[in-house]
Amino acid sequence: MSVRALTPGEEASALDLCARDPVAAVLAAARIEEGGVSPVLGVGAWGAFEGEELVSLLWLGSNLVPVSPSGRGLAALAGQVIQRTRRFSSVVGDSAAVHVVWSHLAQAMPEPRQVRRQPSLTLTGPPATAPHPLVRPAREDELDILLPASVAMFTEEYGYSPLGSGAGYQRRVRQLVESGRSFVLVEHEGGVPRIVFKAEIGAFALGVAQLQGVWVDPSRRGEGIGAAGTAAVVEHAFALGAETVSLYVNDYNSRARRTYRRVGFTEVGEYTTIVV
Repeated sequence: MSVRALTPGEEASALDLCARDPVAAVLAAARIEEGGVSPVLGVGAWGAFEGEELVSLLWLGSNLVPVSPSGRGLAALAGQVIQRTRRFSSVVGDSAAVHVVWSHLAQAMPEPRQVRRQPSLTLTGPPATAPHPLVRPAREDELDILLPASVAMFTEEYGYSPLGSGAGYQRRVRQLVESGRSFVLVEHEGGVPRIVFKAEIGAFALGVAQLQGVWVDPSRRGEGIGAAGTAAVVEHAFALGAETVSLYVNDYNSRARRTYRRVGFTEVGEYTTIVV
């Protein structure tokens, strides 16, 4: 078993590996499609090889994302992370692969802050809930109201603000708006706009659009906005060319899981996120 950074020209091999289970591997596949595989400033893909065959890969960035349909090679990739003393905020992806990688990283890491089991859900046909007609792509001139809503969603999810680690989060919010993959429902009170629902297609690759950042203003929860808004974003994803719409949800979030079932999502696997 050999381990090395993937090089330009190996994107096809990396995407072929991801395509064996595109829902489980969409996070890594999207990063490869967007930025290639060759590490730049430490961000990129590393692969484990048996002879000439790529058997697993690990995307190294602010998050670690392992992909290994067979499970082979993950220990060697984890060893590379330890050797390089790579800093990261989480390990996320297919549950089996994440747990193998973490079992080796844990020997050199402090106890994680959170370990989240997250059922992976998909929808391949029309939503079962009527989509909200006013959910639409966010505009760049709405960033001043979208960023606070995004921060509120993140802080509620993780217990801390994403703004404490540089400008990366703001750049990501803007990037999703510019790419037409951020969606909002905006209402006006006294002429002042506010976002009452938001969601993004956070990863889009291999025909899979993964929804992320689904959020409803706390004052409007319980009105069906989450289901109708999510259904609308599903339709937007299909219009952008998705064959499958996916998402993953914390197993303890029973309200969200009920919402996604109403929209028509079914469970197909499991993600795990380990927050360090």
